Amino acid sequence: MNTNANTQASNAHLTTPTRLTGAEILWATLVGEGVTEVFGYPGGAILPVYDALRKFPIRHILVRHEQGAAHMADGYARASGKVGVAIATSGPGATNLVTGIANAMLDSIPMVCITGQVSSKVLGTDAFQEVDITGITLPVTKHNFLVTHPEDIASAVRQAFQIAKSGRPGPVLVDITKDAQQASALFDFAAAKPQPYRPHPMLHVGDSDVAQAAELIRNAKRPVILAGHGVIQSNAMEPLRTLAERAQIPVALTLLGLGAFPASHSLNLGMMGMHGEAWVNHAIQEADLLIACGMRFDDRVIGTAATYATKAKKIHIEVDPAEINKNIKVDIALIGDLTEVLEQLLPRIPGREGSGWLKALDAIKGGCAVRDIKNLPDSGHLYAAHVMHDLWRITGGNAVVATDVGQHQMWEAQYFHHEHPRSLITSGGLGTMGFALPAAIGAKVACPEKEVWVIAGDGGFQMTSPELSTIAQEHLKVNIAIINNGFLGMVRQWQEFFYDRNYESTPMVSPDFVKLAEAHGIPGLTVRSRAEVEAAVNAARSASGAFLLNFMVEKEDSVYPMIPAGSALHEMIRRPGKNPLVERADDE
Repeated sequence: MNTNANTQASNAHLTTPTRLTGAEILWATLVGEGVTEVFGYPGGAILPVYDALRKFPIRHILVRHEQGAAHMADGYARASGKVGVAIATSGPGATNLVTGIANAMLDSIPMVCITGQVSSKVLGTDAFQEVDITGITLPVTKHNFLVTHPEDIASAVRQAFQIAKSGRPGPVLVDITKDAQQASALFDFAAAKPQPYRPHPMLHVGDSDVAQAAELIRNAKRPVILAGHGVIQSNAMEPLRTLAERAQIPVALTLLGLGAFPASHSLNLGMMGMHGEAWVNHAIQEADLLIACGMRFDDRVIGTAATYATKAKKIHIEVDPAEINKNIKVDIALIGDLTEVLEQLLPRIPGREGSGWLKALDAIKGGCAVRDIKNLPDSGHLYAAHVMHDLWRITGGNAVVATDVGQHQMWEAQYFHHEHPRSLITSGGLGTMGFALPAAIGAKVACPEKEVWVIAGDGGFQMTSPELSTIAQEHLKVNIAIINNGFLGMVRQWQEFFYDRNYESTPMVSPDFVKLAEAHGIPGLTVRSRAEVEAAVNAARSASGAFLLNFMVEKEDSVYPMIPAGSALHEMIRRPGKNPLVERADDE
């Protein structure tokens, strides 16, 4: 972080038109947009920007790979609700951002990526490290810009921020040529203000539509609320809870919706979909009304469209008109910001007492819900579920958890119960391995006061493990739990179920993760039994800095239930025989 003098100087730039270089204009604009941290990696085409950084009060976190920068900006945005910022040079620096940009696009994360570009005079000549990054990222950004003049930088960046956070959020890329960074222009922050955000013309909820939706809710005998990521993005947690409690409607959550409705709430059914709880999927299939709030009916949620909730009328509340009737045809579409729509709807919803529907669902769950179990039985083996449950119990659930993608991700969703929004940071739509470690760094930078845990598999962790040095260099207190089963676990599970146990290319040799962490200056422990878990977790939590735990879990355990691709929501594969961990409804 730079000095107070630089802070005052940069603030002066925001109030008084000043002649600056394009590089200085970029930083001054970011300051004006409230940016205090960025994640990046320097290179030739972005060097003027890095040279000017010393004049501005912005903390730069040096990553070890540009994909890490994108994931850190993503994690920062998810944890804070602000716009995350990543910076890279041209060519390979820019292309290394693409996976992270696509990840943010599919999960609707507000992010601005700034890339250097070769000088405008040599654009299109295949100059050294030239690549058409705006063309490459066109399908995975909400919008992107190529800026070739310094006087256009401020307006492009300010518009990028507005686009990233308005409506359905998403990533925006700003590509700035090197000569535009070096040349000078008059910087007037106020004059660069973007045009007022104009909502999509379909973002208007008619009174008659609200009235029809309210009538369906009042008349429903077996309603279910489907809560997605949009609940968190819209900060609609309170009106959603009011709707559920007033009308006594159970709530099922998508993976990215976890935390939008407290896990301990009596109306919380749990996670739906491919690896959701059996009773949740049963409730959806038996419902006579689904109220979909900020979710997009993803294939991992619905199974097959033809067999999905065929008995139910469907209300879809969604800010993106493109999602309406895209995957599932609905009866009523309320297109608009979720909070605003729910506030229009709630006055029309009368209070209701508990129903036979709730009693029936409680009977299906019985005492089988994981949330009702204090301690999972110990059969002498260390299961990933042991780790997730104990981590939740020891932390009291008061942690931000960034997961990678695979079996451990699903076990975390099942066994770590999220009470609060923005406490689970995970890659949903793209399913990006290597996401957890850099995303956790971004989350810790955004929320330094919070306890942050990485939960990663041995496969995904190795994809971005060099970011351990970023943790060390930035002195970040991030705890890391590796669920090490010696396989690409979810791929192995599919091979077991659908490919006659042909474990081709899924067994994997890994380094000694504790020694690897120590090479980065981070202490660690290997855990092999359930009895060791609590002491190890407490050692990590009490350490002054980052700490790594290598959990050697059962190698061929599988996530249950599981809906095979192309199957209906109720056609779940259950755990064969008795579950050695715990009797659950999905094991019947």
